[in-house]
Amino acid sequence: MKRNISIIGVPMDLGQMRRGVDMGPSAIRYAGIVERLENLGYDIKDLGDIEIGQAERVHNNPDTNLRNLKAVAEASETLAGKVNDVIGSGDFPLIFGGDHSIAIGTLAGVSPHYENLGVIWYDAHGDLNTGDTSPSGNIHGMPLAVSLGIGHEDLTGIGQSSPKIKPENIVIIGARSLDEGERELIKEKGIKVYTMHEIDRLGMTRVMEESIDYLKGRTDGVHLSLDLDGLDPSDAPGVGTPVLGGISYRESHLAMEMLEESGLITSAEFVEVNPILDEKNKTATVAVALMGSLFGEKLL
Repeated sequence: MKRNISIIGVPMDLGQMRRGVDMGPSAIRYAGIVERLENLGYDIKDLGDIEIGQAERVHNNPDTNLRNLKAVAEASETLAGKVNDVIGSGDFPLIFGGDHSIAIGTLAGVSPHYENLGVIWYDAHGDLNTGDTSPSGNIHGMPLAVSLGIGHEDLTGIGQSSPKIKPENIVIIGARSLDEGERELIKEKGIKVYTMHEIDRLGMTRVMEESIDYLKGRTDGVHLSLDLDGLDPSDAPGVGTPVLGGISYRESHLAMEMLEESGLITSAEFVEVNPILDEKNKTATVAVALMGSLFGEKLL
């Protein structure tokens, strides 16, 4: 990985309805991420947090079924520009959320730099909903669909082009809560998914080996989008949409270690850390530990 890392905080809480996740970037910093990465020999630039607009009392357009569309779209455009600048400067972009709607802006900023960008979506959810399929209208359940060019034009139109990614370049790991519309889209697009069934049956080592081999031959860069609710709530309780039966802390470390060894990851974001719902900043501490493994921390 590049030795220069630029950190961008995105205190976004408008993509869902549970307050507190806007404090995620601060919680991750408080858990010592800058010091941890510096101890591994990286040059860190913390670019601070981008500004997030105000929540809307009503939907921007009731016909869209999307909450806070205008504010999310504006923040995504700002984030896309900052990520684009970071990659253009030669640094590795590391983004802290905030809810998972921030991935719309992240991928819009990353994608212009690659012909075939790959994505590892480490998450309990598929985040493949649209305004038509979403039960809630929460945009944090839509960023992967938006990045495929599916969804409201105010979101798919962010950045230089649409779509940002191809369905055959995506691997979802840890899925265990999918809406009907998401299941249909996964089948229609042929998206590669490792549910908890596959992780339990095959083991994390094989899941990661297959994922790495699958992406290595078809991509020229891979973005890691890690939602802390991909882990089991016993290990990461401070998330807005916890789902029982998730990936363990140790399995997640193994996954990050194998990604570091592969040399595939060219950008990353860690999202959905909510200190209000947490236990003594446990989830942010877990996020920092996983980042340590992703960036080469070893016991020996």
